[in-house]
Amino acid sequence: MSGLVNALVIAAVVVLVIVRQFRAQPIGTGRRWWLLPVILGFVALREPGLVDSHHPTTSVTLLAVELLVGLAIGAGWAWTTRIWTEPDGTVWSKSTKTSVAVWTVGIAVRVGLYALGSALGVHQHSSALLVALAATLLVRSGILYWRSQSLTTATGAGPAYGDRMARPARKERV
Repeated sequence: MSGLVNALVIAAVVVLVIVRQFRAQPIGTGRRWWLLPVILGFVALREPGLVDSHHPTTSVTLLAVELLVGLAIGAGWAWTTRIWTEPDGTVWSKSTKTSVAVWTVGIAVRVGLYALGSALGVHQHSSALLVALAATLLVRSGILYWRSQSLTTATGAGPAYGDRMARPARKERV
């Protein structure tokens, strides 16, 4: 795919993922949570130009840092996402304002890495960003899946993870 098509795919995936994550949605424990990140990673890795042949060491270093940033963003995003269990046992999730801060810092760091690579003369292909996005989504989905497993095994109603205050107990009527 061309760079423009890759950029459009990246933008579409980011918009889709962000819009979906800021609405409450159930976490399916039987879903294939890893499927979208694997597809994105496959598309990115089959493209030539992941590493600049004129600056291989610098290019690989920038790619490694980009992947580490992607992993950190995914973990931060997952841990700042509020999850809770409904009375019927389904686990729900919704990103918080802190999740927006995680995304903002991550995007700023990625822009800084791109600027650093440009200053060093490294040609950076959009597939590097796509690989990092796949890593972000994979880590986020994996941590959320893991967190949801701990909630589905719990018995009894209690406050949701991420609530600031415990809900007041219901009064019994006589």
